This record gives sequence, C-alpha cells and structure tokens, in this order.
Amino acid sequence: MYKSRIGAIVPVKTFSRAKTRLNISSEKTEKVCRIMLESVLEALSKSEIIEKIVIVSKDDDAFGIGKKFGALEIYDHDELGVNNAVKLADDYLLKDGFDSTIVFPQDIPLIQAEDVQALLDMKVQNRCVLVVPSRKFDGTNALFRTPVDVMETHYDEDSYKIHLTTAEKRNAKPALVLIRRIMLDVDDQSDLNLIMNYDLPVSRSLSSVFA
Repeated sequence: MYKSRIGAIVPVKTFSRAKTRLNISSEKTEKVCRIMLESVLEALSKSEIIEKIVIVSKDDDAFGIGKKFGALEIYDHDELGVNNAVKLADDYLLKDGFDSTIVFPQDIPLIQAEDVQALLDMKVQNRCVLVVPSRKFDGTNALFRTPVDVMETHYDEDSYKIHLTTAEKRNAKPALVLIRRIMLDVDDQSDLNLIMNYDLPVSRSLSSVFA
C-alpha cells in the first residue's frame, strides 16, 4: 500500500529580528524564540505522519535546535519573508518526490503530534488545501497542501482567507480547520501571557524567561 510522503516546513526568522511586537529585550526575545521552536519541532518529530522536517532560516541557533530533531536545513541567504522561505522548501521537497507539505510557524508552542493527525483527518481528496487560522483569525497557523505545488503561499496578506480562495482558483478542495493548540500563536504580549498561563512544561519554560 502506497504511503503518502508528507514534509513539514518551518520557516524561522532570525531570532534577534523576530517578535518585535513583544516589546521585550533582544536577549529575552531570543530565549522565547528558542523555547517555542524547540517545542514545535519536538511535536513534529513525534508525528508518525511527517516523513521530513525542513527548517528554512539563516539563524545558526535555529539550525542547532533543528539538528536535535533530525531536521533538514535550508539556508535562507536573503531572508525575503515567509513566502520565499516556503518556496525554497517546496522546490526541495518536490525534487525529492514528496506528495504533500504542511507549513507551520515557529511560534505555536502548544502544538502536539496528535494535532497533526487531527489536521490530516480532514483531508478530503488528493488535491486539497487545509488551513488552520490563528485564534484572532488574522493569519495562517498551519497550511496543508497536496500536491506540493498546488498553489503558492500568501503569508502576511490576510493569509488564511487568501489561501482558501487561491485553493479554489487552483481547482483544489479548500477547508478551514479549527485546532485550538495550533491556533494559539505568539505575536504580542497578550498572546504570550495566555500561553504562559497553561500548566505545561513549555509554558513554565517561557515563564522562566521573565522570572
């Protein structure tokens, strides 16, 4: 029986330049980014669905974390944004014969391996796009595409709506999927406070940054 090959793409902005809306020191920002990325990669590495994790970045610390989870490194020399980073990973995975990809951000630290399964359970046909929005419905926190080149990505452009409409234009079946732990991302201090209020190891690790 043929097993679909699914790759996870995690674009990672240089830690020192990320999360400016948190309004915290660069040192604390980098610590928060490291903790969140490690939590995301740990969950993805435990998923039996994902064959390969691809990190696209120019941050050596991010690649160091990725090594712990067997992630493939793609160096993003120009760091031109999420869409360009995803395109770099798409090109690699297409050449390597992958059927599908899921793009995850680095800032959804509550994600668990079973959330990946829950997302894939919503797959309706062999040409489809699944979108998990942010809790504020102002972005895309997970994007499943099959085949890999079914459509380009549109991050930073009211993305979840555009991803759904673009899928329709590409004759792919779109679906909006609500998975709470994936929807909880960290853009500002209120998001971070919400995450830290959970009684979870990653929440305690994040809280320790501010102790």
